[in-house]
Amino acid sequence: MAPNNEGQAEGSTTLFKSIKQQLHLDNEQLKQVMGTMQSEMVEGLCRSDSTSSLGMLPSYVSSVPCGDERGCYLALDLGGTNFRVLLIKILDETNDSKKCRVEMANQIFSLPESIIQGDSEGFFGYIAECIAMFCEEHGLMDSYLPVGFTFSFPLEQRGLNQGVLLTWTKGFDVSGVKGQDVVQLLTAAINKRGDMNCEVVAIVNDTVGTMMSCALTEPHCKIGLIVGTGCNACYMEKLSNVHMVDGEHGDMCINMELGGFGDNGVLDEIRTEFDKAVDSDSLNPDCHLFEKMISGMYLGELVRLILCKLTKEGAIFNGEGSKKLFTPGMFKTAYVSEIEYKSVDDKLHGNILIRNILQELGLTPDDADCEAVHNVCHLVSKRAAHLCAAGVAAVALKVKENHDTESMKVTVGVDGTVYRKHPTFSKLMSQKVEELCDGTGVSIDFVLSHDGSGKGAALVAAAMSEKVC
Repeated sequence: MAPNNEGQAEGSTTLFKSIKQQLHLDNEQLKQVMGTMQSEMVEGLCRSDSTSSLGMLPSYVSSVPCGDERGCYLALDLGGTNFRVLLIKILDETNDSKKCRVEMANQIFSLPESIIQGDSEGFFGYIAECIAMFCEEHGLMDSYLPVGFTFSFPLEQRGLNQGVLLTWTKGFDVSGVKGQDVVQLLTAAINKRGDMNCEVVAIVNDTVGTMMSCALTEPHCKIGLIVGTGCNACYMEKLSNVHMVDGEHGDMCINMELGGFGDNGVLDEIRTEFDKAVDSDSLNPDCHLFEKMISGMYLGELVRLILCKLTKEGAIFNGEGSKKLFTPGMFKTAYVSEIEYKSVDDKLHGNILIRNILQELGLTPDDADCEAVHNVCHLVSKRAAHLCAAGVAAVALKVKENHDTESMKVTVGVDGTVYRKHPTFSKLMSQKVEELCDGTGVSIDFVLSHDGSGKGAALVAAAMSEKVC
């Protein structure tokens, strides 16, 4: 019996090492990712028919806030499991009219699965109903309100208030919207009600909103980053480099559609069997492959698939899994964050928490199993943070190149549940960014955005409208 146990232990160790090797990316590999991304950025900016996996979509936002914006605006934030409506008031600072202060009120509405996987009329009708409920509660039904609409899905923007949906992501699959102008669809739903006086003057991606929000107080903010349910980035590019838009002077904020990086095969060398399984079982196979290695919608599933393989090979749980473990989606990304947090804070109590989570999944773990699960969560989390770091470093170097300077400070406005709630992600990412940018002359700071998606959209609306309530 002993030789069998020893053989099993040796096999388990070998399997763990193999998985660790697959998930580990050294600096040389990460710099290769950076170089590939920079090439894809240039390719994507050059032609609308490029083979780049990065969308590099013009946002038609040509500048960051200057601080003179004032007024009352409505902001809509759509991009995850909830829909948020905000009233944004940009006012003079009490003792200094040259400075502004922002007052906000907001309400969150859930998005039922029947809505996000229904049809266009039902979806936008529901959105309009939520807006009306908010306006009614705040006495705004008769007030003219310019609206900034944060729409966190891939868009082809043809103007500041014109955005054609390219594809749904993050579990959304509303029929009749792809290829349509979402501003027109929302406007039609609002007009059909006939009880509100609001006008959508700007549609922006959540990354653009995040960058705009942070730029109000951070003059070096040139990049916006979201790491939450999905993953995306934007940055300020020289207009002369954006060949899809006329103009030689000034800047243009580019929505990179970072989540799609690698959809053309350029990341195949670092994608694992688990990445491929997550992709093949998703609602959008072969799309948003970078996002599926990083974002909150997929980290838990990556961990689950690795645990399933370890279980089937007899490396954990004595080879005995459970129905829940083998059911897609049952290992939540929130579990990954909880396990990382408790294990960092207190290993003993961390094992208790891990044990409780695994028991909820119908498993009977021992301490070795708990340690193995923590190791898997950490490996998946670290790879995600390091890949994200490579993306940020690549974009920052592009910004520096545009300014033709030896050294430059770049601030990244960042938001998203993974960045906010995962206990080690932000630290792992910032440390790796510093390593990857060492010797390049780029200094990068991260600033957490507060209500960035909404406030940023309102700031864009403010720049486009002089009407106030």
